[in-house]
This record gives sequence, structure tokens and C-alpha cells, in this order.
Amino acid sequence: MTANDTTETQAMLPEVLAAGYRYVDTAPFYGFGKSERMIGDLLRGRDYVLSTKVGRLLKPGLPADPAAMGWPDPLPFHPVFDYSYDAIMRSFEDSQQRLGLDKIDILFVHDIGEMTHGADDNAHHFATLRDSGYRALDELRSAGNIKAIGLGVNEVQVCRDALTIGDWDVFLLAGRYTLLEQAPLDDLFPECAAAGTQIIVGGPYNSGILVGGTTWNYGDAPEQVITRVSALRACADRHNVPLPAAALQFPLAHPLVVSIIPGLRSRAELTQTLDWVATDIPAAFWHDLRAEGLLHPKAPIPTQNPYKRG
Repeated sequence: MTANDTTETQAMLPEVLAAGYRYVDTAPFYGFGKSERMIGDLLRGRDYVLSTKVGRLLKPGLPADPAAMGWPDPLPFHPVFDYSYDAIMRSFEDSQQRLGLDKIDILFVHDIGEMTHGADDNAHHFATLRDSGYRALDELRSAGNIKAIGLGVNEVQVCRDALTIGDWDVFLLAGRYTLLEQAPLDDLFPECAAAGTQIIVGGPYNSGILVGGTTWNYGDAPEQVITRVSALRACADRHNVPLPAAALQFPLAHPLVVSIIPGLRSRAELTQTLDWVATDIPAAFWHDLRAEGLLHPKAPIPTQNPYKRG
């Protein structure tokens, strides 16, 4: 989060709310507390739905290279993973103080899973969540301090594992149910439907490759991904459909999906995103994608666009 990002966000968030979009997601990790402080100031006195996260406690002192974690201008703290009861309670209280808000709607367990920790360390962290941390989440929800609990992750398996240890309201799943990949339809989504767990889709552009970038899953895209995106783009071009518009609208067709988080960094991106969401996409485009094997056979396709203008 650079100084320019902060300025853009301060100008952009009121416009997002004015456009009728109320859901805002943040985390202690983002800017090492900077995001929560800024978001709280911008939301105070407004109508909003807010999620933040637990799993990392912020300790005084910057890490050696904060820019390597993606934050070139953070607050002077460093994150420490801790999924225990005491840490989750402390993290929630710290977030309340940083936000300066009396309402947090959703609390996500952030970045638990083998993708972040590796198999051995994750086994330890998941056991801590199962035996200790989940109780804190359940108590906060039961007491009315939060309305919903879930995971905020990039991988499917840890969500499936979580369903075996507790009652989760919603998973924020980044990059795994998109126009490019729909593997959760085979296992996680049916299990979520049975459990009554909803989905928020993060990363609908798969780290940028569906919006003209070259990255996938936060790294260089492999050849098979590039080939598949090229096929998606060719179909979109034939129907005069902006591929990012299709990427935004596709996940919302699934009944489990209650929201998407495209990740906006500027007012220009906000304007473009609102245009893409409102784009009228012909039914023939979705049918051609399915006929060409570019959509999972079980994937619901959009039949109407509630955000269409006019």
C-alpha cells in the first residue's frame, strides 16, 4: 500500500458506497494495520458490511523487507501467525481499536492452508485452529460481536477440512472459482451447500491474467493456463464481450456465491469495473464457452444481469 494507494482509496471508497456497493474487506496484514485504520475512518457513520481477518497478530517493529510482503509503505509492525483462542480474541480486539468501529460483520481466518505454510507447519496451525481458535470464533459469533465466521484463503482443501471441524457461514475463496477454473464444483461447493456455507469469490481475474495481465496464482502463468485464457479471449472477441466483464459476471451466477472482490486500486479501475459489471453479455457467449469445453459442465451461467444500466 503506497501513499498514492492511500490517496486513491480515500477518494474511491465513498464513490463505491454511493454506487450502492456496501461490502468492504480488509485485514490486519494489509499494510500491517494501515488498511484497517484507513477503512475505519472512511466507513465511520456510513452504512456498510465489513469483514476483517484473524490469524496474524501484529507486533511492534518492521520486518527486514516489508516491500517483499507487498507493502512498501506500511505501519511499523510485523505479522506473526497465531491461530489460537487467545490470539484470535486479541486480534479481534486490536482490529476494533484500529478500525474505530463498533461493528464488524464477518471475521475470516486468514491464509491458513498448505499454500501458505507448507504441509508440516499447516498441520500444526490447523490443529491449533481446530482445538483452540475455532472456539474463539464461535464465542464471538454467539455473543453477537460478529455476524459470521469463515476462512479467507486461496485453496480449496483447507475449506473442505474446515467443514469437518465447525459451522462456517462463508468462505472467502480467492482465485479458485473463476471463468478460468471451476474445480470446486466437484467437491467443495456441494459440501458447502450441504453445510449451509456461502462463498465470496476473491481474485476473479486469477491474479490478473483475465484482465490482460501475465500472472496467475500470484506468479508467472504456465503454458496451459495461457492457452486456456487465449481460447476464452477468442470466444469473447467473437461476441464482442470484454473478457474482464465475463470474469466478473460469471461467478455470481452460482447460487452459493454472494459477492465478489475484484480488488480495486484506483478510481479509474472503479469506473472500469462498474462498466464491466453492467455490460450486457449475450447468452450465446456462455453457450459457446460450454460447447467448446471452456466451462465446467455443472457451472451455472448468467441468465440476467441485475446491474445492467438502462
